[in-house]
Amino acid sequence: MATEIKVPTLGESLTEATVATWLKSVGDAVAADEPILELETDKVTMEVNAPVAGTLTEISAEAGAEVEVGALLGVIGDGAAAPAPEAAPATETAAPAPAPAASGGDGEAVDIVVPVLGESLTEGTVASWLKSVGDAVAADEPLLELETDKVTMEVNAPSAGTLAEILADVGAEVEVGAILGRIGGSGGAVAAPAAAAPKEAPAPVASSDGVQMSPAVRKLIEDEGYDATQIPATGKDGRLTKGDVLAYQKSGGAPAAAPAPAAAPASAPAESGAARTQIPSVPAGPREERVKMTRLRKVIAGRLKDAQNTAAMLTTFNEVDMSAVMATRAQYRDKFEKTHGVRLGFMSYFIKAAIVALKEFPAVNAEIQGDEIVYKNYYDIGVAVGTPTGLVVPVLRDADQMSFADIEKGIKDFGLRARDGKLSLEEMTGGSFTITNGGIYGSMLSTPIINSPQSGILGMHNIVKRPWVVGDEIKVRPIMYLAHSYDHRIIDGREAVSMLVRIKECIEDPQRIMLDM
Repeated sequence: MATEIKVPTLGESLTEATVATWLKSVGDAVAADEPILELETDKVTMEVNAPVAGTLTEISAEAGAEVEVGALLGVIGDGAAAPAPEAAPATETAAPAPAPAASGGDGEAVDIVVPVLGESLTEGTVASWLKSVGDAVAADEPLLELETDKVTMEVNAPSAGTLAEILADVGAEVEVGAILGRIGGSGGAVAAPAAAAPKEAPAPVASSDGVQMSPAVRKLIEDEGYDATQIPATGKDGRLTKGDVLAYQKSGGAPAAAPAPAAAPASAPAESGAARTQIPSVPAGPREERVKMTRLRKVIAGRLKDAQNTAAMLTTFNEVDMSAVMATRAQYRDKFEKTHGVRLGFMSYFIKAAIVALKEFPAVNAEIQGDEIVYKNYYDIGVAVGTPTGLVVPVLRDADQMSFADIEKGIKDFGLRARDGKLSLEEMTGGSFTITNGGIYGSMLSTPIINSPQSGILGMHNIVKRPWVVGDEIKVRPIMYLAHSYDHRIIDGREAVSMLVRIKECIEDPQRIMLDM
């Protein structure tokens, strides 16, 4: 029976691709899930795997052909595909032959492979190994952490046994399907790994004081100047997690001041040492330090620049009197929190106000795809969240159908999981409009960059008491500056300004939000 090879879903807003190269020829035997060709999109190059085992009998789209999602690429027919793949691994896996021996005859070694990482992601970086060679592992127990463009994810053990081999060290870049290591059977696995153990022992990274942590956590501690031994560790086997560090930071944990004064007493009085701790005149280490950009940081940089290069981006500003919203919050805050178990914040008001405005000005909720404008009849609102590793934008799906409490619970959940790197890829894809709040960091005014391929973004800022004309009188009111950046290719100035004015009206008269006006 013939099986068709078709163009898979390419990712958000992508509808077509170009056949870059075929990895197999007509007549070649293929194994199920074996890469058979590469597709090139405007964002990434991705492999297409064989849906079944068999023989490649037809190539319908040659290299260089432009194909749409669902288009026919080729055909796989029945054939003796099994012998060919087995012959190849016989030579390829000759080197790792000790792995089965390490299992002590209780079973063959099981490969630990890079799982499917998510939409449009084809590779990741090994952030840390949670186990060392020779360690016993249980099925589905976390073995290592992979860092991708968007999130840090754990890779679990495919079976129980002993970690017999690590093939991808910390920092290695690996593609989907690549072998990370091998797990041997439950018996006698310590003999073979003994030779490799010295090389792999550093895998669970530990600081000089013996506290185990991942490289990302170590960097966070070094950046903040904390003493790792003073931070309570809640991770498995006493490992220090990002959540532990952030909780310590939130509780007012003090940076480790010991290193700076250590050298001071020898050459200076105590007072000068204290002054030097506050305002160092000479760096304690080298004048410069080179740190490789994380995958997330590189992607953020690339996408923001792409947005600037692609969109005809402009920003319009306005100011809003927050008195009514602040009075409403003060009146219902305690009852709201008691009823719903979450605090009533400003973000829910602005999300509701933005939805009212988006319904009136649908172009702001649209996006450009090729030479077409796609108008969206749904309101998936992205909420920008800052994390120690970079900015992420989780999405509240169908926010127009959510209550204030639902929105606040969703935002709280996003914030907590974003800081621990626990957001899924699905939660950070899509979105029709984005809201970012620089005011929580003290920003008075900014020009936010559009979250491409969206066409608009709302920037909130800090609330400052300012003189405000009410009737013929000047009064002191809490004022927030708002910024609306938009893609001028599909949004006219009239629509952009009117959209922001509508948000202003909803915030200054919150009853409009409740009445969807």
